[in-house]
Amino acid sequence: MLGRLLTHCRRLSTMRLETPEFKALFTEGLQTLAGLFAKEKYELRIAGGAVRDLLVGKQPHDVDFATTATPEEMKDLFLRAGIRLINNKGEKHGTVTARINDQNFEITTLRVDLQTDGRHAEVEFTTNWEQDAERRDLTINSMFLGFDGTLYDYFNGYGDLNNRCIRFVGDPAKRIQEDYLRILRYLRFYGKVTEKPGDHSASTLDAIRENAPGLRGISGERIWVELKKILEGNHVNHLIQLMYELGVAPHTGLPGDGNLTEFARVCSHAEHLSPKPMTLLTALFSHPDAVHKLDLRLKISREEKGLGLFLLKERKELTVDHTDRTPLKPYQDYVSDSREPDAHRRVCELLKYQGEERLLREMESWSLPRFPVSGHDLRRMGICSGKEIGRVLQELRDRWKESGYKTDKEELLNSVQGKDP
Repeated sequence: MLGRLLTHCRRLSTMRLETPEFKALFTEGLQTLAGLFAKEKYELRIAGGAVRDLLVGKQPHDVDFATTATPEEMKDLFLRAGIRLINNKGEKHGTVTARINDQNFEITTLRVDLQTDGRHAEVEFTTNWEQDAERRDLTINSMFLGFDGTLYDYFNGYGDLNNRCIRFVGDPAKRIQEDYLRILRYLRFYGKVTEKPGDHSASTLDAIRENAPGLRGISGERIWVELKKILEGNHVNHLIQLMYELGVAPHTGLPGDGNLTEFARVCSHAEHLSPKPMTLLTALFSHPDAVHKLDLRLKISREEKGLGLFLLKERKELTVDHTDRTPLKPYQDYVSDSREPDAHRRVCELLKYQGEERLLREMESWSLPRFPVSGHDLRRMGICSGKEIGRVLQELRDRWKESGYKTDKEELLNSVQGKDP
């Protein structure tokens, strides 16, 4: 568990972390890495999101490291130790990736930003941990963790994490202008960490509103990564509504006239059904053009685009008749008639969109049975014309569908005209 506060020095607070999740990080590869840096008197600490996860008792999936060693010093250190380096594209930004015992370790030299255009930064290496922490986006992402469990916290990130508070490091406008994508990162982490919607500081909202146009210069791929995470988090309706209120939405590819009423309704019905991001987003759209424009801006996948167009078309045409004894049958028939390989998944997303939880569970456990009759069966009955075989097969398939996919092969063949009893 977390030890008590040990040290105060300027803005720096330190404490000791001793949790099972932290101890589980110490693989043989990490111990080798830590030993190499310690031997050469270079400081090496865990950085960023992994620290945040460890502090809330989560085992981090990815662990990044920060160091006082320069990329050249790291390369020399690893070369002398016979350790392979990979993915050196990030070297000019200070990142070196080493592979030890089939495990990759991404280590970045401490940096300060000399110049930035809101997308990319020109950096200078430093040995000052506080300067590196100051260039990070949010206080909860600006902490470091030593291998002895010591937490180094320069901007009260741990306090904010405990209080479920999302704050930029220092001046919000300055942090956003360094990378305009931080607007969406703020919203994403707000949905990840905070307990209730609407608890934003006025200065943060003002900074987002004033700098929202900067998102026009951010690549669609980067925006889509963050937007999907917003849609998968908490307070989704609040955050999307906020994006419209602050003028953020139009710069991210979302329609300027998004249907916020429909979006709120779908969020309310589907929030506990784990809808895909595109399922929620489609509620904003009123016309297929909106899906095509989103694709042009964000480069969404073919599957995501197909799902959006499907939901837009079928959300009104394929609906539940609760007076029918078999309300799921129209959805099953759609899957049966469709040639799309992901028709079943799309129909499940439609049921989430419509908030039909009971039917969704039934649909998720249902799979289309194999149609029991083939053309070969009809040829053995003496039907040889290809055209006639196609016609009879369609009649039998219709009969099979009407029975709820339950009529067996023998009964279907017995229904064919001319079949001897």
